[in-house]
Amino acid sequence: MTHPAPRPPGLRRALVAPYVAPLLVGTLTGRLPTAMAPIALLLAVRAENGPMLLGATLAALYGLAGAIGQPLLGRAVDRTRLAPVAATAAVVATAAFTLLAVLGCTRHPVAAALLAVTAGAATPPLEAGLRAMWPRLVPDPDDQHAAFTLDSVSQETVFVAGPLAATALSQLLSPAAALAACAAVGAAGALAVAALEPARWTPPARRAAHWSGPLRSRGLLLLLAGLFFLGVNLGAFNILALALGDLHRSGWLTGLLPAALSVGSLIGGIAFARSPWRVPLTRQLLYAATGYAVCFAPLAFITAPPLAVAFSFGPGLYLAPLLTCSFILADRLAPPGTATEAAAWMIAVIGVGQAAGSAVAGHLAALGTAAVACVPALAAVLAATVLATREDLLAPANPSLEKPA
Repeated sequence: MTHPAPRPPGLRRALVAPYVAPLLVGTLTGRLPTAMAPIALLLAVRAENGPMLLGATLAALYGLAGAIGQPLLGRAVDRTRLAPVAATAAVVATAAFTLLAVLGCTRHPVAAALLAVTAGAATPPLEAGLRAMWPRLVPDPDDQHAAFTLDSVSQETVFVAGPLAATALSQLLSPAAALAACAAVGAAGALAVAALEPARWTPPARRAAHWSGPLRSRGLLLLLAGLFFLGVNLGAFNILALALGDLHRSGWLTGLLPAALSVGSLIGGIAFARSPWRVPLTRQLLYAATGYAVCFAPLAFITAPPLAVAFSFGPGLYLAPLLTCSFILADRLAPPGTATEAAAWMIAVIGVGQAAGSAVAGHLAALGTAAVACVPALAAVLAATVLATREDLLAPANPSLEKPA
């Protein structure tokens, strides 16, 4: 009796699907500036002996502008195609980063702020565009969980490589070199994605004619509220890393702590893909958010560099599962024809939260690292609390979609 050949693991099936590998590489490359720019701006101000508050403000403006720009660009993609939107945005963002590299942020703070806003607002919507493509790139429903996990896990390489690259370029060359690198790699990645055939696909469903787009979904609004506090956590964590670096006069901590968080997320995401939690998707989301908050709590009390790096790894184990569940739910909760904009809103609220977290933690930096550390720890708890208050709203309208992964 002949038995059918066993199917390869879900991650491998997703990765070998047509166009997936080059789209992932291009998207990851094009998104590197989102992880590099906040660190590069902080270090640029510090290299010019400027105040930490100015660096935190520039990083916050960059994140806030990106949060505003992503839903608008996502709506444009839903109405047209990804390729022209991504290419146009890349040209604008590249010009802004190039000018930031030669300007001098402390000498020209107003111009630097305007350029940071321009670079953030023109961030190409590569992440949202890819997440909206997954159902067409990997049509098998059984493989889509693996595809979204692959996406979240691979995106973590951005937040490992980005802070480390920005810190290394700033230490070995200059912060201006890190900002110039943001211009170069962002343009290369966006143009590589725009050249691929899926970026020229017409969106499969006509976008519903309603001004609020995907925000009509109450469940999606609840999800966005929880992810806002996750963004606050991540933004404040960058400032905490900078404050600990200043405290111990070790600039490498500024990039090493976010990288440790992302390494943990990379490992946690791979484990999550290989051994999915056998509970409904909404329950998976709550477990991941709770685990993240619990593992983050010790960082509010730790200042020794080795322990700070070690404890930054722990919450990362839950970060990729948290993001994976969130984006799968967003895709299922979004009204037809609004998938790209829904994914863009997810990215946007995280960006707004990062901007708020950077600003609040930057203001508290004068009070010491303990005051700064309270911001990300409290934000992680609030993220889990918001998602737990109305779990029923997160269930997709089609109950069959809420089966265990």
